[in-house]
Formats: sequence, C-alpha cells, structure tokens
Amino acid sequence: MSISVEHVSKIFGSQQALHDVSFTVNSGEIVGLIGPNGAGKSTLMKIICALLAPTSGEVKLNGARISGDSDDIRRLLGYLPENNPLYTDMYVREFLLFVSGLYNLGKESDDRVREVIRLTGLEPEMHKRIGVLSKGYRQRVGLAQSIIHNPEILILDEPTTGLDPNQILEIRNLISDLGRQKTVILSTHIMQEVEAICQRVIIINQGQIIANDLTGNIGQHSGKKTHTIIVEFSEEINSEILRELTSIDEIRKLKSGTWLIETTGSHDIREELFKLAVKNNLVILSLHKKDRKLEDVFRELTS
Repeated sequence: MSISVEHVSKIFGSQQALHDVSFTVNSGEIVGLIGPNGAGKSTLMKIICALLAPTSGEVKLNGARISGDSDDIRRLLGYLPENNPLYTDMYVREFLLFVSGLYNLGKESDDRVREVIRLTGLEPEMHKRIGVLSKGYRQRVGLAQSIIHNPEILILDEPTTGLDPNQILEIRNLISDLGRQKTVILSTHIMQEVEAICQRVIIINQGQIIANDLTGNIGQHSGKKTHTIIVEFSEEINSEILRELTSIDEIRKLKSGTWLIETTGSHDIREELFKLAVKNNLVILSLHKKDRKLEDVFRELTS
C-alpha cells in the first residue's frame, strides 16, 4: 500500500513545523525518515496516521485521502509513537488482548496475541505487569501493539530506543521481515539502522525535505563533493611528501605511518599516490577509499 504526502504544511500558532512537504512511499518499501530534533518528523508521522490534521495539503493511502474520522483508513495503519504510551498497571498479555479487542479481532485475538508475543520476543515477560518491565521490553510491547491488527502500513518513531545491541539486531530483523509484506516509515537517530534496513532515506530539516533518495545514492545530495583515501606506509613519512599530490583538500595523520587524504571533485589520486610512493622509495601496506557514510551527509546537510 502506497503513501502519498502532498504539499503538507503544519503551523502551531506562530511556529511553522512543516512547510510544503511532498513525497511518496511505494508499497513494500522501508523508508528512513531522519532529521535533527525539532525538524518536524514526529509531527509528520502523526499527520500520516490521521492523529493530527495538516494546516494545508493532504495525505493519501493508495490514492484515498485520509481524515481524522476515517476508521477504515486507520485500520490499515500501525503506529509506534516516540513516547510509547502504555497502561503500566496491565499485564503484557492482558494489554495486547485489550488492544486486539479495540480492533475487533474477535476469535482471532488469542492466536494473534500469541503470534506477536513470539515475533517481538516477549515470551519471558508476557505474564508481568508492564510497569515492572525494563525500557527495552516496554518498547517491545509498544511494537507488538502496533502490529497486533496486521496493518498494511507501519509508522515507527524511534522503535529501538532503550534496547541493548542484541535486542536492536532482533528488532531490525523483525522490521526487515515485516517490510517484505508491509510499507514502513521508520524514524531514528541511529544512522547505521537506516543504512542496514532502509531502501530509501528522506532527510527533513526545519520542516522541509532536503534530500530524498535511495540509501546508496544519498551521498550525492551533499554539497561537499569530497573523496577520502586512507593510506598506510611501512614507515613514518613527512607530510610534505603527500602535499605533492594534486587536488588535495586535507591531509591528516591518523597514527604512525597512516594518513587520511581528502580530495575535492572527481579526481582519484590512488594511481598518483602509488607513483609518488615509488618515486620516494616508500612501501604502501594498505590503501583504500573510504565510502561516505549517511552520518557524514546528514551532518553536512543539517548543520
């Protein structure tokens, strides 16, 4: 099921949270929505879930316009908010049965609750009160309630908050599996998470979309076209030797014999670097081109 956000703006009093935001998420796609704190991510997600009305513009699911009183549309959505609201006096299984009742799952409730408990790894804690659970397990309960009705679209706001590294990997794998049958929008501050599971990245800053592309292509949106080379020599060298290279933007020593070299533009200095080593009787132990990470691009575009 596709999501189409068309010229959405949102104003709170004198503050413009979103300004003319437009993008499309295709059916079966996992898209990472990233941006600094206060960029408008959570506001946008609430609008997509019909929990907040836009000041202007509209959101469509498979071409159908959503509205705040459209229960049929809401049944297609599963939402995990950043501040995961739970009934802490209820037991895990009891809470999930309660949520399944809200969606009128009827006779399917027991089987579906059992399934989402298994999927989210809640078996060891299913008979405990939510209030005594760790933050990580509470996050799992929130994720379980967002998928209890088997929605076609998942909107996940910081789904791995509070999880340890092993739990993060488990939830990432779960989201990847869910993404094979569902459309997913994932908001997170963990760039490695986006690179690991998202096919596409949308970067939002000050309420506006500043980049929207495949994860592997997002580096092309950076205004700073640099290439980074890491070279390790068998011995210590003088940095002046490296300054003979052309198109050098920066040279930085990482450790004894190892240097980081940044170049501007499209010039690849690796062949030139080998010739320089031969000329100066130097032995290169390793040489590799460092790929630009999403974190580098994010910092440049939003700083």
